[in-house]
Order: sequence, then C-alpha cells, then structure tokens
Amino acid sequence: MKVLTALRRLMSITLALAAGLAACGRAPSVSPSGSLRLVEVTPLAEPFKRALAPVPIVLPRDHGPHEDFQTEWWYYTGNLQTQGGRRFGYQFTIFRRGLSPGADLRQQGFATNQVYFAHLALTDVEGGEHLALERFSRGAAGLAGGSGDPFRIWLENWVVEGLNEDGSQVHLSASDERFSLDFTLEAQKPLTLHGDQGLSAKSERPGNASYYVSYTRMETSGTISIGGDVFEVSGSSWFDHEWSTSALDAGDVGWDWFALQLSDGRDLMLYWIRRDDGSFEPISGGSLVQPDGVSTPLSRDDVRIAVEQTWTSPHSGAEYPARWRIDIPTEDISLQISPLLQDQELQVSFTYWEGAVYVAGTSAGQTIDGVGYVELTGYDTSMGGVF
Repeated sequence: MKVLTALRRLMSITLALAAGLAACGRAPSVSPSGSLRLVEVTPLAEPFKRALAPVPIVLPRDHGPHEDFQTEWWYYTGNLQTQGGRRFGYQFTIFRRGLSPGADLRQQGFATNQVYFAHLALTDVEGGEHLALERFSRGAAGLAGGSGDPFRIWLENWVVEGLNEDGSQVHLSASDERFSLDFTLEAQKPLTLHGDQGLSAKSERPGNASYYVSYTRMETSGTISIGGDVFEVSGSSWFDHEWSTSALDAGDVGWDWFALQLSDGRDLMLYWIRRDDGSFEPISGGSLVQPDGVSTPLSRDDVRIAVEQTWTSPHSGAEYPARWRIDIPTEDISLQISPLLQDQELQVSFTYWEGAVYVAGTSAGQTIDGVGYVELTGYDTSMGGVF
C-alpha cells in the first residue's frame, strides 16, 4: 500500500511539474530508479502549440506523437466475449506529457523532455472484478515512446503496433503479473474527425481545444489471461487519439465521456464538460457516426442526458452517475446506459471511473441495443490544471 501511495504521489508531482515548471526554466527528471529531481533547463524559446484551427490529418503520420503539444493520449476500450458468452471490458491507454515543446535533441542516455504513463484495466463481468494497473516512464532509452510511420506506441512491454500502412489494423499487447491482453484490431469504418474537421473545442476560449480523431468500431479478437486462465475472445473496440496543450477552462472540473456502439451500425460519442457550479460547458457535444462512416456533429442542445442512478465508491467516497438516459430528438434516438459492473473505478495517480456499459433503447420506433465505454473524471478531485 505504501508503494502504491508513493507511485500516485510521484505521478501527481510529475504531472504538476510538467504543466508548470518547464516554462519557468526548471523541469523534472525521472531517474532510471524512478526517483524525481529538478534540473535546470534553458527557458523555452517558444511555447507549446495550441489547437486553434483545423489542420490536415495525414495517416499514418498523425497516429504518432505531436511533441509540439503538451498533452496527448492513445485510448483503446472494448467489449469482448468468449464463444460461451463470458463478457469482458478492457481499457488500454498510453499518455504523453511534454516538459518542453518539440523533440528532445539530446537523444542520448536517459535524457528526455517527454513523460509517458499508461493505464491498463480489465472488467471481468462474470467474475465481478475490475482490475487496474498503472505504469510510467521517461520517453528515452527505449523505455517508452512512439512513431507515426510506422505506427507504434509503447511503454515497456505495453505496445500498440500498426499492421498496415494507415494504422487502421493494429496489434495490441500488454502483460503484467495479474493479467494480460493480446489482441488484433481492425477498423470497420474510416477515421472520424470530431468537431470541426478534427478540431474539438472544449470551451469558448480559443485554444482550449484538442485535435481529436477516432476509429469508432474496430473488430477485435485475441486472448485475455487472468491468473493462469486463458480466454479466447472477440468483439469490438473503440480508438481515440487526442493531442492538445490546454483543454479545460478555468472553473471546469472534469468530464463525462460516452463511446457507444449501437446494434444498427451507428456509433455515438458524447463529451459533457462539468463546471464547479454544477453546470456544463455550452460547447459540450459529440458526434454520431453512421454505418458508412459519415459523421454528424452534435451540439449540447441536440442531446439530453439525465442521470437516473448514482453509485458511491467504497474506495474514494466519490459519488458517480451510474445509469443514464440519453435522448437525441433530432435523430429520434432514446437510450438507457447501464454499467456492466458498478465498481469500475481506477485508483491510480488520479482517481476516475472508466467502465464497460450496456445500451438499450429505440431508434425511429425500432428496438436497438449496444455496448460501449463511459469515462467520468473530476468526481473525486478536480482535473483542472492537469488537462
């Protein structure tokens, strides 16, 4: 427990320092043993870039790191099952945090201006268990890093690697003492560019935005190993890639994010950014992706989200939404979203809930269902100042 507490504290310090100290001429350095120290660096000649206007998205280049921006993540979530019907959810995320803009030109030893950390989680529905792991490392000496051409993102032996030219087919593998994943994923739709051609605003202030792209439906197959048991699984995954320098505005505390795959072939992404007064950012919204990949932007006024149930974590004491009703009148869609397990909270460097969900509802009077993932941040501690 002491080790876990120390790791959480170290990661929190690293994130805070990465956000604030580099611009002041000091930056954190993580030694090979994991200790943290401050070193003097040359003051930044140029600040990190901000997401201000749409830019061309070029594959596979843009699958890779964007080191002129401060924060980036590659996010895979999915709902899988065995041939006998045993259900699993998984989350695999690698984060990058820049301490200064651009690639580190030293390229020797352990010198780096990039911090990588990763979250790996597995929901075993039948076993009633949610397992979560965290790792972090420096982006040097082969410990962690990424490239777009060829597409490869890794942190030690947690790896996503492209299997074709545009990165729409990948091999994902991650192992630890508690469980391991080994999957092949193949996109069933073209890349979705959220917002304005990939520019996803998070508030009305210019620059509080990200570049945000997704493969919203990826056919997935492979194995899950838990405690010596190996399960052959198949199903569907969702891939998100975002890069930004500033996303949350002053007074924003976190977000509710939905990634839903419906049985009629459509996919729905929604992000609702919560403020400290209980309201939501007016710019909140999302995308509805048709079976052929055509995407329709959704504004906050297009969607109604009602919380029908809550759950209080016995670990953190945070109270989370635990069942939702989502209505999109313009699309004649009405959905109820329910977690496959209530307790899918991640107790890592920052506490949040991320879990597999089931979808039931109607569209144009016809019954539909589906699966998905929901992420809830800022319920335990505000995410303002971190993202």
